[in-house]
Amino acid sequence: MFTDRRIERHQLPYFLRVFNSVTDKPIGFIGNVSEDGLMLISQLPMMIGVDFKLRLKIPMGDGCQQVIDLTACCLWCHEDATPQHYDAGFSLHRPPAEYAQLVRALKQYFSFQPLPASA
Repeated sequence: MFTDRRIERHQLPYFLRVFNSVTDKPIGFIGNVSEDGLMLISQLPMMIGVDFKLRLKIPMGDGCQQVIDLTACCLWCHEDATPQHYDAGFSLHRPPAEYAQLVRALKQYFSFQPLPASA
């Protein structure tokens, strides 16, 4: 029986939560991201064709958080494979540079490549 691991396992220390930026209440978790959109996993269905004010709170290494506010339109929503959960796809309106940095960092992290050496 094969027991040796060939690829190092990468565990996420946090789930990236998504908040309503007006009320600061949690509305779900990031399922995936792209440069101009994201998928939200939520316990409630999202209204399609509606703009939402979203907030991401990204944990930083020093115990602080980076806050990224986004305006996004819900393009689709359907039940997730997990009971009582929904997946919703959002298109972002003019995402800030901090969001683009987050997308690059997540791509790097999940590519299982070592981080580039500091200059």
